[in-house]
Amino acid sequence: MEQPLVSIIVPVYNGEKTIERCLRSIQNQTYSNIEIIVINDGSTDHTQKVIDKYAAFDSRFHPIQKLNSGVSDSRNVGIKAAKGEYLQFVDGDDWIVKQATEEFVKTALTFGCEMVISDFYRVRGRKVIAKGHINAGPVITKMKYAEYMMEAPANFYYGVLWNKFFKADIINKFHLSCSPELDWCEDFRFNLEYLLYVGKVGVITKPLYYYVKTKGSLVDTQINFQVTVRTKRVLFDHYKELYKAMDIYEENKLRIGMFYFSFAHDKSKKVRSA
Repeated sequence: MEQPLVSIIVPVYNGEKTIERCLRSIQNQTYSNIEIIVINDGSTDHTQKVIDKYAAFDSRFHPIQKLNSGVSDSRNVGIKAAKGEYLQFVDGDDWIVKQATEEFVKTALTFGCEMVISDFYRVRGRKVIAKGHINAGPVITKMKYAEYMMEAPANFYYGVLWNKFFKADIINKFHLSCSPELDWCEDFRFNLEYLLYVGKVGVITKPLYYYVKTKGSLVDTQINFQVTVRTKRVLFDHYKELYKAMDIYEENKLRIGMFYFSFAHDKSKKVRSA
């Protein structure tokens, strides 16, 4: 069977210190039928020099330069440029394990999943913590996924793009995109909209992604109470729409309403040194 093309979308801004580690981890994937779309979001450092170095020697790299407009717009640019049957997202300051794309593809094809989700590592300094939430699998229904999500509605595991695997035809058919209007949790809106069109979810209960938690990041410094409330109000409408579409909103509206009072937290599996 012919291997499907996977488009790996990498937004980066001023990432000269981390982008090489990121791109090397993608280049060294055991699954080779990939295109790597690297969107330089108006970096003012030497990020582009690193990207050009990889593109010069590996035709799978496709650099895109644009004026600074934020990570959501960068991802949208990548989505429009993608030619793959599946989409995978990696941020420029993070990296992935060598078998990440292979594991995603294998799960999606074996079980006919419209989405695949995996555990991940959170990296802070030299501390590496394995994170996950669903221990079932390797495939569950959208309904079961929704039940798990109700247990931790603001969990990072559910909100981000980079521990998930998406079908491009769903994104293109329903014109799904990331929201530049949101300063926080912009990934979660995309995921909630995408889930409307999912039947089965593949679950990989081992970490495939290294997420670098940076002190002084946007979330740490600029997200105040007002922004949080505004963002959650927007997201709750999408959250509610998803559960109404599955006809399980009324009996669960109190649990779903807890989204307003939930903060991102993850179930830690183990801690080790980097």
